[in-house]
Amino acid sequence: MKVIFLKDVKGKGKAGDVKEVSEGYARNYLIPRKLAVEANKSNLNQLEQHKKQEAKRQKEELEAAQKVKAQIEALEVTIPAKSGEGGRLFGSVTSKQIADALKAKKIQIDKRKIDLPEPIRTLGYTNVPIKLHPNVTATLKVHVKEQ
Repeated sequence: MKVIFLKDVKGKGKAGDVKEVSEGYARNYLIPRKLAVEANKSNLNQLEQHKKQEAKRQKEELEAAQKVKAQIEALEVTIPAKSGEGGRLFGSVTSKQIADALKAKKIQIDKRKIDLPEPIRTLGYTNVPIKLHPNVTATLKVHVKEQ
């Protein structure tokens, strides 16, 4: 019997897959637990519509991420910090501070998307990568200046 998986089933298939399984397995396990539906004409059409909507949504997300990338790369964020001798900071500049500085410029970025391997501990300019989308990474110029 052909079924369309609604959820991932370990060892059988992922959500959206159309696969052939034994009739007993489909009728007694998959369908009652809402893990799959029978692959008839209307369900296949519904699956196609869902895939088209998903592709459209992903395309829109990519375009939005590229717009935000253009905005971010045109910016330069300045963060004041206390420093000692040789330009070393007493504390450090973290991704949260960078996210707050972007928020002040009307750009909402989650601090977890800012790819800062370790906090900034020196004065000067630093290029910080920001993952906006799996395929889009923006580079923000952060200027840490003495307070």
